[in-house]
Amino acid sequence: MPVNHSNEDQYRFCPQCGSSLKPFQDDDQRRLRCPSCGWIHYRNPTTGVAVILLSGSKLLLGQRQDGGWCIPCGHIEWDETTEEAAIREMREETGLEVDLAHVYAVLSNFHDPENHTVGIWYRGTAKSLDGARAGGDLTEVRLFPLEDLPELIFPTDRIVVQRLQAEFLSEQDPS
Repeated sequence: MPVNHSNEDQYRFCPQCGSSLKPFQDDDQRRLRCPSCGWIHYRNPTTGVAVILLSGSKLLLGQRQDGGWCIPCGHIEWDETTEEAAIREMREETGLEVDLAHVYAVLSNFHDPENHTVGIWYRGTAKSLDGARAGGDLTEVRLFPLEDLPELIFPTDRIVVQRLQAEFLSEQDPS
């Protein structure tokens, strides 16, 4: 759940004209507006991307510098498409070249109250899993059986994995 919707701690002065910003109520959102030029500060989420790589019934995960495990992911740069960012992030985080199949999930991330993000998880395939190595902000990459994963640091990764596990189990038990 979102903890802090206030944007009053982000800006004090208008980036357009330098006047002091004033709070106002915009329907159900409290925002900041410049009384001089009318500029309104909209605090919007950023977008992250992740690639789900499965090898049989094993999922590729990365261990972050803080020790938590996640589906390798990162943020979209200003001039990238979501697909370009997903491919780049996988190369940076795992050393792997990937092909994207389709969007698997889109979820809002509220685990960090200071940084609301929207995550896009793609299903992908690696040209080869040989040479997988940790990079970027990961310290390790490893394949784990879907039925025996480490604790995942991001709640939205847990949602994605639960869906993957349910699909995998239904494929294993066609009755």
